[in-house]
Amino acid sequence: MDAKLTLKLDKHVIDKAKEYASSHKRSLSRLIESYLKTLIEKENRQADNDLEISSFVKSMQTGVKLPADFDYKKEYGDYLAEKYK
Repeated sequence: MDAKLTLKLDKHVIDKAKEYASSHKRSLSRLIESYLKTLIEKENRQADNDLEISSFVKSMQTGVKLPADFDYKKEYGDYLAEKYK
């Protein structure tokens, strides 16, 4: 069910937002609605902290534990230096 909402925004922002919406073939209302839905969903995901991990991603687990201070760039650099000696 759609409902009306009145907002007070800077005229320049409104004009630029209308141009953006028009260039993406959407109405400004739908653009704002989509943005607000994204904010709400993002907050809900963070609150849930129960992200579902696909079985494919789970199958890629190696069980290797790395130290918190592991410098992967240095290690990779060392690996390449050794490989191309």
